[in-house]
Amino acid sequence: MLTRFPATFSSQAELERLQLAGVQWTVAHAWNNSPFYRERFEQAGVSPEDIRTLADLQKLPFTTADDLRAGYPFPLRAMPFEDLVRIHSSSGTTGKRKVLCYSQKDLDDWAAMFCRCYEMAGVTREDRVQICVGYGLWTAGIGFQTGCERFGALAVPVGPGNLEIQTTFMMDLQSTVICCTASMGLLLAEEVQRRGLRDKLKVRKVILGAERSSEAILSKIREALGAESVHDITGLTEVYGPGTGLSCAAPGSGGAIHYWADYYLLEILNPETLQPVAPGEVGEMVFTTLRKEGAPLIRYRSRDLTRLIPGDCPCGCSFPRHDRILGRSDDVVIFRGVNIYPGQVDEILDTVEGIGSEFQVVLDRGADGRDYMTIRVERGEDGNPADDALLARRISSAVKHSLMVSCEVTLLPYGELPRSEGKTKRMFDNRNY
Repeated sequence: MLTRFPATFSSQAELERLQLAGVQWTVAHAWNNSPFYRERFEQAGVSPEDIRTLADLQKLPFTTADDLRAGYPFPLRAMPFEDLVRIHSSSGTTGKRKVLCYSQKDLDDWAAMFCRCYEMAGVTREDRVQICVGYGLWTAGIGFQTGCERFGALAVPVGPGNLEIQTTFMMDLQSTVICCTASMGLLLAEEVQRRGLRDKLKVRKVILGAERSSEAILSKIREALGAESVHDITGLTEVYGPGTGLSCAAPGSGGAIHYWADYYLLEILNPETLQPVAPGEVGEMVFTTLRKEGAPLIRYRSRDLTRLIPGDCPCGCSFPRHDRILGRSDDVVIFRGVNIYPGQVDEILDTVEGIGSEFQVVLDRGADGRDYMTIRVERGEDGNPADDALLARRISSAVKHSLMVSCEVTLLPYGELPRSEGKTKRMFDNRNY
C-alpha cells in the first residue's frame, strides 16, 4: 500500500469520475491552446462539449509518433513558451526526434509519480540510489534523480556505462538501490560475479527501465547483486518519462505493473481494428493524459503491446495493473504466416531450464525461397555442451507448441552474445523481399 504518495481515489467509481474530469479538461485545454489538436478535432467533427462520458473517448482521433515528428520541433505544444520550463526528446533513431514540452506542474506531477514507484519498490529515505542511466535530452537520468530527491533518498547520479566506476561506487558508497536498463543490470551482475564482489555490496533493490526484461534476466540480476527484489519501471517520453508505473513484488502478483491511472487513462486496443480487447488479451497501449499541460496526449498510440490484469492485487494496492511490455506492434515479424514478437520468444525461453538469459532470433530466406528461423541462445553459466542437443529439442518443441512454427536452435557458450548498456536488440530479420 502507498502511504506517503497515495492514490487520489478510493473506489473504481471515483477513479472513473476523476478520469472523466481529466479527459474533459485535457480536451478543452488542447482545443483552446494547441493548433494541432484543434485542427484534428475539427477534422473529426468533435468538440469538448461532445465528451460527456468515458465512452465518448472513442470519438476522439488518435495521435501517433508520426504526428510528433511532423510537428517538429514543438509538436502538441499547448502553452505559451514563457510558461514552459523544459524539453525532453525521445531516443528514437529514425527521422525527426520527438520533442516534448513540460510546464513546472508537469515536472512536479512526474516527480510525484516517480515517488510512488520508489515507495512501491520499498525504497526508504535512508537508501542510497545509484542512477546508472543516461542524462541529457533523454528522460531517464533526470527523471530518476528528481524523483529520488523529491522522495527524500540520497541520489548518486553516476550515469550510464563504465563498469569500473559503477562497481567502485557500489562498494565505496554502499549504494542500496540500483536504477538502470535491464541490459546494464545484466552487465553489472556479470561484472560483480566475475570479480567476486557480492559480499562487499549492500544492494537491496534494483529498478529496471527502458526495455523488456525476462524472468531469467531478473533472476540473474537479483542473485548476482544480492538484491531483495528487482522491479520493472514503465514510462515513455511522450507520457512524462519513466515513473508511470512499477511492477509489484508481492507474492502472487505475478510481477504485474501497477500504473498511475489518476494521471493518465490507458486503453488496450487491437492494433489492427483499433477496438478494445477483452481484459487479459494482448493489445496496443494507447495513452490519454489527464493533467499534462505543456504537451497533452490524446489517444496516443505507443505501439507497445501488453495486457490488462483483471482483479485485485495481493499487495492491496488499489491501482489497476497491466502485464510487462511484451513487444511492439511495429516490431512484429511475420514468419510463415504467424505474427511473432520478441516478447513471445522471451516468455517461451523462460520456461526452459539450463539456458542463460540472452538470445537472438534470426530470420533468413533460403535458396528454396522458404523462410527459416534460428534461435541462438546461451547455455547456463555452468552449462555442459553435452546437453546441447536435449536443450535444443526442448526449445524447438516449446516454440512449436506455443507459436505453431518450426525453428532451428543453436546453443552458445555463456557470455557469447553481445551485451549492451542500453537496449539490446534480439530480433534480426535478414530476409530480402
